[in-house]
Amino acid sequence: MRHPFRDPARPADPSRRTVLAMACASLATVPLFTPSHAAAASARATGLDDPAKKEIAMQLVSSAENSSLDWKAQYRYIEDIGDGRGYTAGIIGFCSGTGDMLDLVELYGQRSPGNVLAPYLPALRRVDGSDSHEGLDPGFPDDWRRAADQDPQFRRAQDDERDRVYFDPAVRRGKEDGLRTLGQFAYYDAMVMHGDGGGLGFGSIRERALGRARPPAQGGDEVAYLHAFLDERVWAMKQEQAHSDTSRVDTAQRVFLNEGNLDLEPPLDWHVYGDAYHIG
Repeated sequence: MRHPFRDPARPADPSRRTVLAMACASLATVPLFTPSHAAAASARATGLDDPAKKEIAMQLVSSAENSSLDWKAQYRYIEDIGDGRGYTAGIIGFCSGTGDMLDLVELYGQRSPGNVLAPYLPALRRVDGSDSHEGLDPGFPDDWRRAADQDPQFRRAQDDERDRVYFDPAVRRGKEDGLRTLGQFAYYDAMVMHGDGGGLGFGSIRERALGRARPPAQGGDEVAYLHAFLDERVWAMKQEQAHSDTSRVDTAQRVFLNEGNLDLEPPLDWHVYGDAYHIG
């Protein structure tokens, strides 16, 4: 997913990306645990791949990408959001211009030959790397929604590609770095927005963070490292106008970090683009 911030003149809508400013925490500041989170931290931690935590991750991302906690309603989402990546669609913002939509529709074709999206594969191959709709208009958006509404195989393909390309690599890398659930989520959200490669991708964000702090697997302090990672994530977001609203970090992930909630234990309260969210 590579999405711009929501136009403040437009109302919040589950089909649209929904600005609060918050001072970034100092790397030298080690936050205190709140009583509820201190108790949670004393229990054995689970990773982001725990089913309950994965559900929280999906809701957190959806709050930033779709202005809704109902991430399952986004299988049918599709529009061109004007970020130069063509159509953005589905639960993870697969883009016609970045290759992940093409991979998804190819997987869907392997599992359901002759499906309603199969005729668009030649066009998706041609427009990959551009913002062009050539060969996709006018029918592609309606057919995408039709597939999402009517075919569980298409919804399952979206789940599987999300996990293969974004979720599983982020969780694996987070665990290798010794990070708990919040850190794994920070990696996942960065990978969702920026991808893994390139000068502004997840890998580059992580490398810059490693230049400032060590993760737990290297003997470093987890809180200090995550502040460094989020600082570098904010810097990367501000390099592109489409990503320049950083509230998904400042008033969401940074809030959990300052609370010492490294295991993403509910209740969770946060804001994205000025909208308030709660998971009990």
